[in-house]
Amino acid sequence: MGTPEYSRIAPDVKLGANVKVYAFVNLYGCEVDDESRIGTFVEIQKGAKIGKRVKISSHSFICEGVTIEDEVFIGHGVMFINDKYPRATTEGGSLQSEADWVCVPTVVKKRASIGSNATILCGVTIGEGALIGTGSVVTRDVPAGAVVAGNPARPISVKEV
Repeated sequence: MGTPEYSRIAPDVKLGANVKVYAFVNLYGCEVDDESRIGTFVEIQKGAKIGKRVKISSHSFICEGVTIEDEVFIGHGVMFINDKYPRATTEGGSLQSEADWVCVPTVVKKRASIGSNATILCGVTIGEGALIGTGSVVTRDVPAGAVVAGNPARPISVKEV
């Protein structure tokens, strides 16, 4: 697929077969596997890995250190964090470089779903098939199949329909 108008896909991006990228997307140094869809106003940074048949909705940010496995849903405006102690400058006052911080990895397992406007702090694993409620702040690991919501995200009970 060619680069959509008004999108930037750097030459070092690895795109699988039949990946759909919408306008106003910024991709660099990342991998996006087969049949995934990347919505408008999404940024995926270097070192991020996106699996097969993943849907990333508009206005989401996937930073360095994030791995998203196959068949995951990412809602609108989902933000991932990769630094436990973010700072603009060093103790000496100069701008930080890559040598001045530690990228903390995050993993989203197969078939998990993350609701719109959720924030995922670094260093967590979201288990296979887990569901993260809209607007949640995930601060710790989420077990496979769990449904969590809130700030901080906590398990919730769900009635069977």
